Amino acid sequence: MPEPRTVGYFARGKQLAAGNFLLAGHMVETLQPWDIDPPSHGFARELHGFAWLDHMASTGDPDARLRAQGWVFDWIDRFGMADGPGWDVDTTGSRVIRWIQHAIFLTSGRDGEENRPFFAALGRQTAFLARRWRAAPEGLPRFEALTGLLYAAFSLIGMEAHRDSATSALASACADDIGADGAIASRNPEDLLEVFTLLTWAQLALRDADLTVPAQIDAAIGRIAPCLRVLRHSDGGLARFHGGGRGMEGRFEYALSAAAIPLAPKRHDAMGYARLEGGRTTMIVDAASPPGGSAARAAHASMLAFELTSNRRPLIVSSGSGIPFGPEWEKAGRATNSHSTLSIDGYSSARFGKPTRPEEGGAPLVDGPQGVSLHRTDEKDGASLLLSHDGYVATHGLTHVRTLDLDRAGRVLLGEDILVAHEPAHAQAFNRMLDAGKLRGISYALRFHLHPDVDPSVDMNGTAVSMALLSGEIWVFRFDGPGRLTLEPSVYLEKGRLAPRPCQQIVIRAAILDESSQINWTLAKAQDTPLAIRDIGRDDDLAMPRDMFKD
Repeated sequence: MPEPRTVGYFARGKQLAAGNFLLAGHMVETLQPWDIDPPSHGFARELHGFAWLDHMASTGDPDARLRAQGWVFDWIDRFGMADGPGWDVDTTGSRVIRWIQHAIFLTSGRDGEENRPFFAALGRQTAFLARRWRAAPEGLPRFEALTGLLYAAFSLIGMEAHRDSATSALASACADDIGADGAIASRNPEDLLEVFTLLTWAQLALRDADLTVPAQIDAAIGRIAPCLRVLRHSDGGLARFHGGGRGMEGRFEYALSAAAIPLAPKRHDAMGYARLEGGRTTMIVDAASPPGGSAARAAHASMLAFELTSNRRPLIVSSGSGIPFGPEWEKAGRATNSHSTLSIDGYSSARFGKPTRPEEGGAPLVDGPQGVSLHRTDEKDGASLLLSHDGYVATHGLTHVRTLDLDRAGRVLLGEDILVAHEPAHAQAFNRMLDAGKLRGISYALRFHLHPDVDPSVDMNGTAVSMALLSGEIWVFRFDGPGRLTLEPSVYLEKGRLAPRPCQQIVIRAAILDESSQINWTLAKAQDTPLAIRDIGRDDDLAMPRDMFKD
């Protein structure tokens, strides 16, 4: 039996053992999880995927073990013959991995005859994956299905016949679904971390069997690792774009240590994101067009949006994925207004089509920018990005141009945002929109969403905003140009919470009356963390925050 490769949270394990299932943004209190009517499709997928076993196994508690055993064997009685929900190929792959990794936990204290249904159910699921893995969509679902098949083939007696085909299929998926720069089509950083983790598990399973790991798998792991380093903030969390969250704390480090990836020269861009860093300040910018194809169902209209983290404290953020909180929050989280960038009132930089599967949500993103440009300049005293996208050309004839300049010490960020009609045809489209609005101008807003832990206040007669971080640092935002600065309510959509967290956003509202409009702004550190304070306190949101039930 392979050793467990996952590490869960003790607090969550205790909550689960008490019958509190917090999955996909819904809390259900039950000791009979298979009797309930799942509140959402996402809840059902997570429940039947059994990733929550990681947390229960982390408790090392006999009560938690007996409870988990009861739920697993009850699932086998009800659904183990491929009847009912939970038989999507990727969900099955996730379930097989967890059952095998926690097999000792799930079979301890039971004799061979009592455990026979467990291994028989694993055999049926392995045969199902061998037949159906090709039905899994590309990206993370395919890797979940194939890693589950490979795990079973190398762990279960009688499944040896699937070893070669599972290994070959996983190697082909690495070549087909992972780009030369380590990217995946969804451009979801958290999905990429999960793929990386699955591949390291597959690599270890092959090494444990004293087999040569296919070159495609080793090469894919080697490509993904530096890509993830670009997408990780100084506090260890991932950039939260295109449906992704911060990622489970410590997972990237654990996977890196397991894969033994050597350090490579630093990269400044990956998977369509650009990175600026100075001192202990990191900034990650969405600098490419949104994903297309099947990945468009989770894509965000976040072109040129950025996130900024100072030391261990996020400052400027994106609202995040609203999927755990229902269809309306999902749509809101994907809109341009939910990102730290410029948006024209009433429009996102890409629009939403009709959902292909309404019960699952996920309207595809359509009519996005045809061109997104990025130019980087590195100087002795800092680095700058010049970016643009034409997502508003089709509707208003306007191109958004953004310049971001971070100094080497990470203390000052200079920004410039311009709306401009570049070409005569664009100017004609702009003038038509201006005429339709009776020459009142086209309203737009520049937004900077703040993390919930940031304490902002408006200063200097409404021309600046001071932001205090829990570390004791103070940052100050100022702007120059047309518009009016306000602090407005916002939300922080965080996986593992019962409800969106309230926060605030800096908003500059203005109107463009001719063929260009420009706003310059600065974000500067006014006070460092006091020397007497060590910023080691963590509210540990991803584990089980004490105020979780108060959201």
